[in-house]
Amino acid sequence: MFRPIRVLAGAIVVLLCYVTLASAQMVVTDPGVTIQNAIVAVIKEQMLDTAAEQARRIRRMARRLSAHTNLDKYALPNPPRWRIHSFLDDGTFLYANLFNAALNYGDPSGAGFEQVARRREPVRDELASFGEDDLAAASVIRAELATLDAADSAIIAASDQTGKLRYNGRKELTAINALEQDTVDPSGTQSATAVLDKISGARLIRARLQQARIELLAGFVEQLLIDNKRTRDTETGAMNMELERLRHGSIAQRNLLRDAASDLRSWKQP
Repeated sequence: MFRPIRVLAGAIVVLLCYVTLASAQMVVTDPGVTIQNAIVAVIKEQMLDTAAEQARRIRRMARRLSAHTNLDKYALPNPPRWRIHSFLDDGTFLYANLFNAALNYGDPSGAGFEQVARRREPVRDELASFGEDDLAAASVIRAELATLDAADSAIIAASDQTGKLRYNGRKELTAINALEQDTVDPSGTQSATAVLDKISGARLIRARLQQARIELLAGFVEQLLIDNKRTRDTETGAMNMELERLRHGSIAQRNLLRDAASDLRSWKQP
């Protein structure tokens, strides 16, 4: 910080001495130009020092870690690979080949699930035959049918999602292996730009993996919601029966006892 000031002060002192010595010879000088040249010289020297420091810093940044250690120790040996379900007609599986193929590659139409799922009887005019006294029974059947529809939809969506994630996972594994090879490459010709490209590629792969994890979590949540609905319907049915027993149980019991007593009094030996 003080070096440019010292250089400028020294230049001014030299200039004053030169003017004093040369005054006897009647040398004409321009103090403004001389001071300007001295200031320019100081600025140029400062710029040279800055450029040299930048060059030293860039050389330190360009020096890779591979110059000091072997990067192969950071590579993961034998990483786990994506496996697929056997869906070939080789006798391993006799009835689930199409569904296994859906778990490998996806199946948005749900054909694989339909092959292995138990067939549902279609609803025709059965619900319309319920009278006014059977509205509760009709409501129970509609709730059960809604649960089956939700379960079918969630299973088809989860099967398709799982298959696509498994299929894309093999491609993601190839990309990760390529990135790993580039990362542990000990070549000293790779610049800082190449390192930044590797960081960008790693962030992209990380974003894809996070997206896949969120999709799997969404599938888990859907299955839990369906299970909770089925449990809730079961508990609701049991509670409704308990309430009906509390409301009408005593009346039904009295009627039963009265009818039984009347039958016993009127009974005769055949």
